[in-house]
Parts: sequence; structure tokens; C-alpha cells
Amino acid sequence: MEFKSGGNLVEIDLQREGSTFVYDELILHANEELWLEVNGKKHKATVTKIADVWWVHVLGHTLQYEVIEPGAAGLDDDKGLTAPMPGKILEVHVKVGQSVSAGDTLVIMEAMKMEHKITAGSDGVIESIFFNPGDQVEQGTELLSLLEVQ
Repeated sequence: MEFKSGGNLVEIDLQREGSTFVYDELILHANEELWLEVNGKKHKATVTKIADVWWVHVLGHTLQYEVIEPGAAGLDDDKGLTAPMPGKILEVHVKVGQSVSAGDTLVIMEAMKMEHKITAGSDGVIESIFFNPGDQVEQGTELLSLLEVQ
């Protein structure tokens, strides 16, 4: 799972065991209440989601996390970004020739009554944009192409 926090991308590989999530030494118990276990001590956490941002209050700190939903790689090459499911293009945040960084939002689409962000998987330059806001797309359809910059 990839998050954006404080402008930085953070990748977390959570292991799920029922309603418990484990990451390294941290254990998150998500039952009727949310508890974060650190070094064997449990701490009550409060979480609120506003749009695509999760606000977590724990141990006297408020943390902000945005879940990053990368677009799927194209079938023919690694430059294309495809629709993860059938839906409607709501917003296109880039223009042809624009430089983007890994994690930047490129397109927002609506599918299954939810908004999905398509983000850059790497730094690059937008080569082509194949759809406009309002267009319907099928799962796997290439939305745009990105020339990777290394």
C-alpha cells in the first residue's frame, strides 16, 4: 500500500490477520474502536477520512495520509496508464508535455460510485492523453502515456 504524507511517498506492506493489521513492530487493531499497539503497549487512535485523506490522531499527534492508487501499467509497455475498472473520466490534471513526479495525480475517474486517482508510477513527461472529462472508459483502456525520465 502506498501513501503520501508530508509530501513524501511512503510504501507500507501491511499483513492482515482478520481485523488486525501488522507492519513491522506496529499492530493496528480495528474492531469497534481503533487501537495502535507499539512495543506491546496499546494506544487508542481516532481516524477521520475527508475526501481521499485520512487524518489519524494517536499519542498526541495528528498524522495525515493520502492513499495513492497507482494506475495499472499498460499491456504493451510500462509507459501507459490504464483504467483499473470501467468508469467515467472526471478530471484530467495534466497536459501533453508536462513533467510529472512519481505519485502525482494524473487523472481522476469515477467507478462503482467512488472516485479513483490514477497517479504517475515514476517521474516522467506526459506523451499523450487519450480521453477527456466526461468520457466513459472500459477496464484496461489506456488513458495516457508517460515517457519515463531517469
